[in-house]
Amino acid sequence: MEADLARTESELLHVVAADGDFLTEVASHLIKAGGKRVRPGFAMASAAVLDSSEAAASINVIRGGCAVELVHIGSLYHDDVMDDATTRRSVISVNARWGNQRAILAGDYLLGRASELAAGLGTEVAGLLATTITQLCDGQIQELQSQFDPDRSVDAYERSILGKTASLLGTACRIGALVNDLPRPVVESLTEFGLAYGMAFQIVDDILDLIATDEQAGKPTGNDLLEGIYTLPVIHALSDPDVGDELRSLLTPEITDIQRDRSQALVRQTTGVQVALDVAQNFANKAAITLTDLPDSPGAKALRAASDDLIARAHAPL
Repeated sequence: MEADLARTESELLHVVAADGDFLTEVASHLIKAGGKRVRPGFAMASAAVLDSSEAAASINVIRGGCAVELVHIGSLYHDDVMDDATTRRSVISVNARWGNQRAILAGDYLLGRASELAAGLGTEVAGLLATTITQLCDGQIQELQSQFDPDRSVDAYERSILGKTASLLGTACRIGALVNDLPRPVVESLTEFGLAYGMAFQIVDDILDLIATDEQAGKPTGNDLLEGIYTLPVIHALSDPDVGDELRSLLTPEITDIQRDRSQALVRQTTGVQVALDVAQNFANKAAITLTDLPDSPGAKALRAASDDLIARAHAPL
């Protein structure tokens, strides 16, 4: 898969190239910063789950993975504007370097390029990507609706991450399967895998925001608390009989960096992180079950390994 991921990098840079040098530079900024390319990897692995030959991915599979990745990167441009972030993937954020207006427009440009790629892969893929962008926006809006709400429910949290994270990973798997014309039952199983994995992925990311260092996370941690985004470990910690009241008193729109640090310490004193880890593990197990009937192909092995590695990633900073 390494060679296919290298092809993906080249295709991403090719696709975002604009007529002007400035837009090309802004649009390719986070691409050049690197990344694990989980979504293109899932598209390629899903396309190959019935193939034992380890053949190179077709150009359409590569482009399908690129379409999903560009939606993801475009959403990061917008997220960093909303969060007033200064770094992303250990480099200066687009908004910090070029300003909010250019970051927003560059994010829109990336979404447009993603839509062009999807349109070239057929109407079903184009419609799927459009729906996914809608789900992503809906999940983000639901999150904003719960901003600075210490009574945010677990159900509201899970609905939000289903839209803003899991839907895109489910779509990555589905596009890979669709483009390679896999049987419909396999397409559905892979979609369910991506959705379940995506839920676990976001929960782990939220845990790391509370327990990892900036270097481990590759971005500033603790930002969710400053932004009033109360994730699963925090939701459970708020009901803790020993620290819940103090934590609630700290979680206000006026929260300072010192209060953020104290809040992180309080959450770590509770079972909130462990409860969230258990929920993430359950979603990872659900993802693994969807692959049970697939052959032991390189593609299926890669997806199974991704579920195992995800939970290990959450345990690393503990």
